[in-house]
Amino acid sequence: MTNNDILRRIRYTFDFNDKEMVDIFALANTSVTEEQIISWLKKEEDENYIKLNNTDFSMYLNGLINLKRGTREGEQPKPEYFLNNNMIFQKLRIALNLKAEDIIDILELVDFKISKHELSAFFRKPDNKHFRECKDQILRNFLMGIQRQLRPNSTHVFQE
Repeated sequence: MTNNDILRRIRYTFDFNDKEMVDIFALANTSVTEEQIISWLKKEEDENYIKLNNTDFSMYLNGLINLKRGTREGEQPKPEYFLNNNMIFQKLRIALNLKAEDIIDILELVDFKISKHELSAFFRKPDNKHFRECKDQILRNFLMGIQRQLRPNSTHVFQE
């Protein structure tokens, strides 16, 4: 999954409009335009498509955390220049204030079973012997589960 794919899914799931997307970036002290948002949301085949880099996507996720949880005291987190699925999953978990049981329930909404131990491996530090890389399938199912939870009557299916 690309950053653009995930951004599209988040926007759809939470039903954010272009202005709200710009505002989420602003919550992380980042200025973007609606035109940039529109270009990031385009499909790769579109000539106006622009690839969303890790730094900008990290700032968006930080803004989403600030939107959902409130801005934390003191200095804001620095954007990551390298993002992987584990980090994206962790930022979404923080933004939505989810515990392991909540994530397991969300994944069950899309018939994806995972144990608490398997799940915790995604949130460990990479040098931990129990760390496990979060593959696209896990993140995709998590995003689909959130969509099902927040928009239960939605029939929209994302194409990769």
